[in-house]
This record gives sequence, structure tokens and C-alpha cells, in this order.
Amino acid sequence: MKRVVVESPYAGDEIQIDINEIYGELCMHDCLVNHNESPYASHLLYTRMYVLRDNIPEERKLGIDAGFYWRDVAEQSNFYVDLGITNGMNLGIDDCNEKSKPFELRSLPIDLWERFVRVCEKEGLGKPEKKLHGGDSE
Repeated sequence: MKRVVVESPYAGDEIQIDINEIYGELCMHDCLVNHNESPYASHLLYTRMYVLRDNIPEERKLGIDAGFYWRDVAEQSNFYVDLGITNGMNLGIDDCNEKSKPFELRSLPIDLWERFVRVCEKEGLGKPEKKLHGGDSE
């Protein structure tokens, strides 16, 4: 099993964060089930209610820096791009390049994408659309 850092969108309004959390969890599922990887997603852990507050710049930076520290022991970083590449993800790509760490741009396989859409619709979050190449979310 390979240790990987998972990068996916996080920030936004309350609905977008809910969508991004569902997406991020399915990205972790993809790593585990389809790639035999042990995923670490700091943006899904450090943003929990009593850990760090993503809307406070100093705490957001602390979370980003702590997540980047894990990259030093990871064998690869996986950037899931179905919802776009955010500023935070671009910082992660820069970190990979600065550390000469391997990374991969990925999309969810169709079955997981369809599951993602169904869950979002069931939760009343609307029907997400693929952006595939970039985006303007945080």
C-alpha cells in the first residue's frame, strides 16, 4: 500500500463545503479501493469544527503548512480535479514541485462520480458539474 496525500477542493459557502467534503471522501475511497493507497487528506481533517477554522487566515495557513509537512513522508500526492483546481491545490502542486515529490492529476471513475452526484442530489445540494480543468473556487 502506498502512502498518498489527497488534494481536492474544500473552501466555499456552506453548501459548497458540503459538496466538497462528500467529493473529498469519495476521493479517499477511490485511493483505497481502486489504487491500493493509504490516503491522507488534511483539508478534511484539520477543518473539523474544533480543530482549525478555515475562515481565519492564520489558522488556514497553519492547516496548509501542516498538510504540506505530511507530503515529506508520502510517496505521492493525488490531485482530484473534477471540481476544478483551486488556489490551495495550486499551492500543493507548487509544494510537490519544490520538494521534487511525484503527483498525479486524477478524476473519479464514472461509478464514483455518479455516486457523488446522487448523494449531492439526495442531500439537496444540487447536481454538481465537472470542471475538469481548473476553476475559480478556493
